[in-house]
Amino acid sequence: MSICGRKNSSSPRICGFLFIFTLFLVSYYWKRSQSWDPLNENVEEGKWPGSFCKGRLANGTITPLQDKHSFIITPYSDKRQENLIRVLSIIHHQNVSNLYCIFCCENSQMIEVVQGEIDVHKDRFGFPYGTTDLLCLQPEDCEAHFISVHPENPNLELTHLPLFPIRNLYPEKPSVNFTICMSTMFGKYDNVLQFVQSMELYRLLGVQRVMIYKNSCSPLMDKVLNYYISQGIVEIIPWPIDSYLNVSTRWHYSMEGKDLGYYGQIAALNDCVYYNMFKSKYVLLIDPDEVILPLKDADWKSLMERLEKEHPGVGIFLFENQVFHRTVFSETPFNFSSWTTVPGFNVFEHIHKEPKDVHSFNNMKMIVDPTKVIQTSVHSVLKMYGGSLEVPSDLAFNFHCRIGKHMNSPNSTLIRDPVFWRYNKTLIPRVNDVLFKSGILGAGDPPQKQKG
Repeated sequence: MSICGRKNSSSPRICGFLFIFTLFLVSYYWKRSQSWDPLNENVEEGKWPGSFCKGRLANGTITPLQDKHSFIITPYSDKRQENLIRVLSIIHHQNVSNLYCIFCCENSQMIEVVQGEIDVHKDRFGFPYGTTDLLCLQPEDCEAHFISVHPENPNLELTHLPLFPIRNLYPEKPSVNFTICMSTMFGKYDNVLQFVQSMELYRLLGVQRVMIYKNSCSPLMDKVLNYYISQGIVEIIPWPIDSYLNVSTRWHYSMEGKDLGYYGQIAALNDCVYYNMFKSKYVLLIDPDEVILPLKDADWKSLMERLEKEHPGVGIFLFENQVFHRTVFSETPFNFSSWTTVPGFNVFEHIHKEPKDVHSFNNMKMIVDPTKVIQTSVHSVLKMYGGSLEVPSDLAFNFHCRIGKHMNSPNSTLIRDPVFWRYNKTLIPRVNDVLFKSGILGAGDPPQKQKG
């Protein structure tokens, strides 16, 4: 017999308690089953946790607002100092003076409107549009998974406003040690051979994820990207910035006079850092023609353990850029006959670098702890928590195989440095394997072999 069937003085109170507790459990789990997980990408567009909040989920990486001068990328929760929602954006620095953040507070079923603070990143390089943080102070007692943005105080119908899921609401322990954030891939990028060489060296050095903000590339490059996607290494973020703005392929406005520099690479890098804030212990900000090479350590993990031990409290590590001329070819002890059909540059053949110029700006590249970054540029972090360190070049440097910065200098001034050759025994077979498996090389192409 159950306790509610027994005849004793306490049974009515016990039965009443059990009845109420059972109702609570049923109600709790029913509500959980009906709730919408804001991180579930399979949710039907436009569905919201409550009918009080209307609108349509933003569709795509870049969302234009009605003012036609503001473009929203992603809102991120940032509680490192205040209870902020940091909305990464691209805006016209003169034509946009006000932006309002619209919070859908699910706990109170209320809409809260907050005027955001517009913080344009200082590295705009003269372009009218620049990477911007829209800082929205989240109202107290407002539990919001979504936010909308409008150029006016929206005493209006909200049905047609774009709605953005807020990321990083639930910080987690990083699942990987090293993620690479590449600058935007544009201009039908076709440097297949160098890309594969870089990717395989990244993997040898310890990368676990590579994020690419892709605008355009060649069909062969797409084959390589699809291979790496299938391996779980590459994640592609569509980046159709040229559908909205007249973008430049140069770094300064005076060079082409367009809306935004380098296909919006600074905005992409900032988004990548925040996206990986709680996913990756370290983030590398480099291009596909660059590799941060440790000279006294076997890989990045060993290098960073050394730097962490020697420089506690530092979260930003800058590495000297050393340019190896891809227009200067050198004889090698390796046979690269089958690679002649692959578009792109063979880094093994370019072992002459420019001497260090102490009087010119060095385009350093970085390994960062993403939790220490507030705003980043390409070659430096603009705002940060904690300190930064320029890593001595005898420990590691950024190997950069590209057109020389000082093309008028005679080749006799270049320094021969075959540092890349130290990886030939492991790297060459790995590159071959990828070229075959991705379909770039056919079954009849001979594999590369080292001479001697």
